[in-house]
Amino acid sequence: MKINSFNVTPILPDNLKALTELSQNMWFTWNWEAIMMFVGVNDELWHRSHRNPKWILGNVNPQRLQELSQDAKFLETLDKVHRTFREYMSSPKWFDNNRKPEESDMLAAYFSMEFGIGEGLPMYSGGLGMLSGDHLKSSSDLGLPLVGVGLFYQRGYIQQVLNRDGWQVERYPENDWANMPVEKVRDAKGAPLQVTVPLANETISVGIWRVPVGRVSLYLLDTNLPENPPQHRLITEQLYGGDRENRIKQEIVLGLGGVRALELMGIHPTVYHINEGHSAFLLFERIRQTMRQKGLDFNEAREAVWSSSVFTTHTPVIAGNEHFEPELVRRFLEPYSRELGLTWDEFLSLGKEDAKSTTFCMTVVALKLAAFLNGVSKLHGEVSREMWRGVWPALPTSEIPVHSITNGVHTSSWISHEHLNLYVKHLAQNPDCAANPSDACDWGRIRQIPDAEFWDVHMLRKQKLIGLIRGRYKRQLARQGADVTVLDEADRILDPKLLTIGFARRFATYKRATLLFRDLDRLAAIINNPAMPVQLVFAGKAHQADVHGKEFVKYIARLMSDPRFKGKLIFVEDYNMNVARYMVQGVDVWLNNPTRPMEASGTSGMKASINGVLNLSVLDGWWCEAYRPEIGWAIGGSEHYNDETERDNVESEAICNLISKEIAPLYYDRGELGLPKKWIERCKISVQSITPYFSTHRMVREYYDRFYVSAHRHGKLMLSDGIARATAQWRKCVRDNWSKVYIKNATPRLDHEIRMGERVTLRAKVWLGGLSPDDVTVEVCLGKLDPKGELSGVQTVAMRRDGTEGDAHVYTAEAAPGKSGRQDFAMRVMAGNKNIPHPYMPLFIRWEE
Repeated sequence: MKINSFNVTPILPDNLKALTELSQNMWFTWNWEAIMMFVGVNDELWHRSHRNPKWILGNVNPQRLQELSQDAKFLETLDKVHRTFREYMSSPKWFDNNRKPEESDMLAAYFSMEFGIGEGLPMYSGGLGMLSGDHLKSSSDLGLPLVGVGLFYQRGYIQQVLNRDGWQVERYPENDWANMPVEKVRDAKGAPLQVTVPLANETISVGIWRVPVGRVSLYLLDTNLPENPPQHRLITEQLYGGDRENRIKQEIVLGLGGVRALELMGIHPTVYHINEGHSAFLLFERIRQTMRQKGLDFNEAREAVWSSSVFTTHTPVIAGNEHFEPELVRRFLEPYSRELGLTWDEFLSLGKEDAKSTTFCMTVVALKLAAFLNGVSKLHGEVSREMWRGVWPALPTSEIPVHSITNGVHTSSWISHEHLNLYVKHLAQNPDCAANPSDACDWGRIRQIPDAEFWDVHMLRKQKLIGLIRGRYKRQLARQGADVTVLDEADRILDPKLLTIGFARRFATYKRATLLFRDLDRLAAIINNPAMPVQLVFAGKAHQADVHGKEFVKYIARLMSDPRFKGKLIFVEDYNMNVARYMVQGVDVWLNNPTRPMEASGTSGMKASINGVLNLSVLDGWWCEAYRPEIGWAIGGSEHYNDETERDNVESEAICNLISKEIAPLYYDRGELGLPKKWIERCKISVQSITPYFSTHRMVREYYDRFYVSAHRHGKLMLSDGIARATAQWRKCVRDNWSKVYIKNATPRLDHEIRMGERVTLRAKVWLGGLSPDDVTVEVCLGKLDPKGELSGVQTVAMRRDGTEGDAHVYTAEAAPGKSGRQDFAMRVMAGNKNIPHPYMPLFIRWEE
């Protein structure tokens, strides 16, 4: 049976037409006046729609629309919100005031597997999606030229339902795209735009949808098209769904299809940003297009693509990165590799860390084909350099070119409107404060906010959180068939006067959701301490295939019925953006206890801090940078343990000790008017310290300053005046001659005592074979030899050419040791070229032997 479809759009009174425009741009998700305006259309529909105003307008009673069209107060609000939106879309932003003339055509394309923009657009599962969404929002606020590219999921991520036993069951509701803020991208004649993507010996069609996110456009790729066979229509059915075969299909569609879609739409990014390895196939497609458009071979086109690509890694363990079996990759991409002019072995090598690698790793592809690389916190940068040293085996770990740009959060999306109003009232430096609080508030004045006013706002948010939890829990119990007595009890769970600790995140095992529960008797004593009682709020989803994570969910959910914890321990079902927002705005303490160093960054604690919540966390990810004793608490340090059991026991006990001996006493230490003045002081210092720095506004500006500008300039350089071809030829010359390059230390023996600060002349002889001195840099690396046989604390000093001796070039450098004791140094030659961002990929290096 053939099914035909058509879309029906609501008819709005003329004076309400602006609602249509406002409902179709995700800008409303971070503008409180717009949110309250849509709530005013129909409060019940707002919550039923998962905060989706387009759905509301399609389902609200026409009589209600007529009422609103005659409601002077509503029309005044609509006019104000619409004017604010139009001004936001057209007024100059940070980028307009800071860009240089040569960056006028800069455009970054940001690829990610998931985007968390709002509950009404469920295309996210966890922190990666939240970060991607916040990246787009801050880019919009800053006016940064950027487009996002992702996949158009028919079902998005799972909805979590707990059965009576506490076991997580998944639901997969289909997204009603006709009533979501998306639109098909069409050509000039109104026909939907489509690109084709090769899969093995087949070609599939991919549709394109657009989501306006303020001033930024997010493009989503869709394989659920009638012209595709059934198995290919399912490729974009579900986020992180299906088997390994479907996963590689998704990543091929995202990478190859994303680049082709932008090309078809006439969008020409000068910088491509790969957010995690899922989209790394885009690098091959960029090379293919550059080969075709510029008449270059693979190596020549690679220079241009490498120079203008950014890669952000998020995973601090090898196994967590995306690996595919080579035969699976071959099945789908061998014909495509021939279009690149590569043999299969050459193509495969680009996804292998070294010759011994047995899998094709998407992270390795990105590390080899993108010049600008970073982890998402300082600690994660260190971990990543150690983890991927096999890609650069001849470099000291500290020099591996994986840098760090610490994550942040989009402040306006996560701050409560009560806190925003409080900060604007007392801290505003300019009229932009309400729209851009992280930058436009004078955080140094936060201690001037009256304690009573600060505490009243916090308690209001706590009461709202408890109200949300009670309502959700009551609906959960009703669904499970609970009787009236049990339903009534749901109205009495949690007490706003009690110290409330929150924990909410993906239930991946390394996040250790059950760590606090290792000694239940000790925990029960803490929770039920009559002088200092404590209550716990937990939430989170396990991946549908993660049995261990589901066991964690079940364990905590079942503890709710334990008499020792009843009413004071709550697991909130179906964690989503809205629950997250209420939790980070309403608890007193935010608990985070991953296994260090497996939390690459983490951002939930940043969101809590904005709202005056204090952090209790392992020193991992962002907290390793932010922590000071006066703004929160650290669980352990950087200790090494004999095994995981010892670690868990020690750190579980540490959490209990901190709660019972430091946190609860501080919370219940009340002064005049019953205010916890020392607690409030700590909260204020935390807000002041964390909010202005750990924001995506700072993060996006840092990407722009450190990566995007350089990538834009180098990419354009490579495509001008034959530079890409000349650079590739230079690399070939280096490769052909490198076996003839070597270096020898020619420094006279240093027999006399060297005083600190005394200048020492170091001398080297270098043989270059067929290369010239312009093709290399010669350096001396000073440091101290560590137990691994590596130089640590490396200081690199360039050596200058001082003539020749026979067929050797002589280089010298002066060093002035700044520390006493033994000094170690090593000399090296590296290939160097002024036109490339850095000399580390591919790396040509020769150390003194």
